[in-house]
Amino acid sequence: MKKFNIAVIPGDGIGPEVIDEGIKVLNKAAEMDTSFQFSFTYFPWGCEFYLKNGKMMDPDAIQQLQEFDAIYLGAIGFPGVPDHISLRDLLLNIRKNFDQYVNLRPVKLLKGAPSPLISIANENIDMLFIRENSEGEYAGEGNWLYKGKSHEVVLQNSVFSRKGTERIIRMAFETAKKEGRSLTSISKANALNYSMVFWDEIFEEVKSEYPEVETSSLLVDAAAMLMVKDPKRFEVVVTSNLFGDILTDLGAAIAGGIGLAAGANINPERKYPSMFEPVHGSAPDIAGKDISNPLASIWSASQMLDFFGYKKYAQAAIDAIETLLLEGQILTPDMNGTSSTSEVGDRIVSIMERMISHSY
Repeated sequence: MKKFNIAVIPGDGIGPEVIDEGIKVLNKAAEMDTSFQFSFTYFPWGCEFYLKNGKMMDPDAIQQLQEFDAIYLGAIGFPGVPDHISLRDLLLNIRKNFDQYVNLRPVKLLKGAPSPLISIANENIDMLFIRENSEGEYAGEGNWLYKGKSHEVVLQNSVFSRKGTERIIRMAFETAKKEGRSLTSISKANALNYSMVFWDEIFEEVKSEYPEVETSSLLVDAAAMLMVKDPKRFEVVVTSNLFGDILTDLGAAIAGGIGLAAGANINPERKYPSMFEPVHGSAPDIAGKDISNPLASIWSASQMLDFFGYKKYAQAAIDAIETLLLEGQILTPDMNGTSSTSEVGDRIVSIMERMISHSY
């Protein structure tokens, strides 16, 4: 039996609540397949830990996490801790140290999910964003000069290396080729005359090696407009750290809301653990009330199952979410329901069990 050791960082606010429901899904998949099982080790890191200890994680946190097969993260952020500290000292720290340079964000409108786009067909919103996750605009390079003076100057530098840019674009081409889908590159070369011109040139270089992949290249502002006006034109999408961050939240808005938005931070070479997370915030105002939406956390658990090679169970989790939405009976308040977080998780695993037993 294959045993996967998972580091769980429930984090802040609703993080522990939604993570619990994702773990139900992972355990249900393992229960129905005797070839693998999961072992979970919990870490108390996050903003509450910061308020007590002055740091987001233990000093040797990266060394501790390196021993695991994957990381499952709930949510980070809480009043009293500046967002740039909570983000950079935990989430970005893990991404960089473990070279999780691929951020995978599915933007798919499931049947039964709401969309603000009028009369949109579900099949017309089905994108996979492949976002550069280790450098670019979020490299954290820059300087703050003459702080507090009248001539104060702030420098925020973007970092685009040939290695970093080429590997994410190549990953996107490989994905598009494997799935038989088109690939769209999103940049802003007309205004960013170094970084984005460089991005576009690398895209063209790699493109020559994949003549079978249909491609297009868009400016980020045009892409934002077209995601709303003509979303079906986007299948696989590759873009930089900042643009990917912004556009995937737009994607969440048109594909059911942030409560359905999941993300995976992948180290494709598997030298280091990858990390899976719902991408919503910690929602401290509803923490502890058992009314938070766990579907994004469950979707990210599905991504973990897919990463480990258990595609049948990964798909069963997504199909169970879709069935739950179509039933419309057990939903949390943010989706106009009255059910609890745990009731939603229980219903998902019940649907999964039925599907796997009878249909898969």
